[in-house]
Amino acid sequence: MELGSVYHPVSTIALFVALGFFGFLILDRLILLHTHEEDDEVNAPRGFLGALTLAAHSFLDGVAIGIGFQASPVVGMVVTAAVLTHDFSDGINTVNLILRNGGSWKQALRWLLVDAAAPILGAASTLLFQIPASAIGPILAVFVGTFLYLSASDLIPESHHRHPRALTTIMTLLGAFVLYIVVSLVA
Repeated sequence: MELGSVYHPVSTIALFVALGFFGFLILDRLILLHTHEEDDEVNAPRGFLGALTLAAHSFLDGVAIGIGFQASPVVGMVVTAAVLTHDFSDGINTVNLILRNGGSWKQALRWLLVDAAAPILGAASTLLFQIPASAIGPILAVFVGTFLYLSASDLIPESHHRHPRALTTIMTLLGAFVLYIVVSLVA
């Protein structure tokens, strides 16, 4: 908010956060990436499409890292910490999508490698363009909105299903604490 408010009213930055949140909601609903327990049918195209969208998401995570570093080293480090923290689960989800939908371990490993390379390629792609300083705040706000959507739609609700509540709560708080420490060290 502070970074964007240099060029735009806080309400405009908040609007871009909302656009990221609801934009990702629409993409999620159109692509049907997230399945539920009642969706137990094997569907190889859904598995490959899901892995592809996770890889595309990881590429955009890399773009967010690069844009963060264009804003400042501190913002870049914070975005990197956030991306690295959640990209581990993206890898698990990629493998799960392939295997759960009839793919082989070999196919799952290939998609995992694609997903792992995607943020590196995304970050590297930002070396090819420079975002105007006035646009960095709104662009990062869109990425914030997507992160908020993922936590609100997947991470927090998932913590209520078939998991030990105490352990899930402790791990969630530990994750937030790790991000706080990283931000404190970088700032």
